[in-house]
Amino acid sequence: MPDTPAPRPPRPIATPCVMVCTVDGASGLCLGCFRTLPEIATWSRMTDEARAAVMSELDGRKGRVDPALLGG
Repeated sequence: MPDTPAPRPPRPIATPCVMVCTVDGASGLCLGCFRTLPEIATWSRMTDEARAAVMSELDGRKGRVDPALLGG
């Protein structure tokens, strides 16, 4: 029986998640990472390019959330 290589662990995926999983109903954004629920749900299946595109938008999305919800 030929030697088969041991399975490799999955490659880590960059994520903006900070484990604050609360979605603001008005904006539809997570208060921790500023992603939408569909983005969160499909994150692991997105291409690296699609994830990078979302990541590049996150800082700008913070302004769509009521500052009072962010403690400020």
